[in-house]
Amino acid sequence: MSEALSIHHDETGHQFEVSIDGYRAYLTYMDLGKQTLDIYRTFVPNELRGKGIAAALTKVALDYADRIGYTVIPSCSYVERYMERNQRQAAKI
Repeated sequence: MSEALSIHHDETGHQFEVSIDGYRAYLTYMDLGKQTLDIYRTFVPNELRGKGIAAALTKVALDYADRIGYTVIPSCSYVERYMERNQRQAAKI
């Protein structure tokens, strides 16, 4: 997406979410304790797919985990692929 997304962190509900044009996209996680987050679901409605929203939600969630010193278990297949892709890109630098 070209414009910045206003992603909200709902700490009580353990999710990051954004609403665009009446549609809601979100990423959900569990705090497993021992400084570990399990990111287990990313959802973007069909109407919003292909615009980088899942990537933006994932980046914000991973930045949050990093900032608070947590490791991440990527149970969500999208998040797992995102982390692998970015790890490969970082290795090329």
